[in-house]
Amino acid sequence: VKISGAKNAVLPIMAAALMVEGKSVLKRVPDLRDTRTMIKLMEIVGATCSFEDDVLEIDGSTVNNPEAPYDLVKTMRASFYVLGPLLARFGAVKVSLPGGCAWGPRPIDFHLKALKKLGAKITLAKGYILAEADRLKGTTISFE
Repeated sequence: VKISGAKNAVLPIMAAALMVEGKSVLKRVPDLRDTRTMIKLMEIVGATCSFEDDVLEIDGSTVNNPEAPYDLVKTMRASFYVLGPLLARFGAVKVSLPGGCAWGPRPIDFHLKALKKLGAKITLAKGYILAEADRLKGTTISFE
């Protein structure tokens, strides 16, 4: 029996790969709809992805679009994870408010509060989160 990696671990790691101006290789990636959706989103922002068997290669050197559109973000809450990496890379980002499964509320406030503490300016407009930061700065964040 071959056991794949966990979806809830791989999706944020995939998003983090958007900060790398080079190739990231992830192994034992589960072949799930959410994984495929995140790959589509990463390709929309410009990453080059190759997914074969359980190996995902992500080339972030081609990332050129700091906008995550509603059509994909609405289908999977985890696609919101691209907000931080794209903000760090471009200094400005536009990400649709997330959708995803109906297991109950999972507020994004923790993400937004943390980004504000790191120095980001956050604006909500017409179903999108607009974030700007000249440069994010280290700080202490308490998850209360």
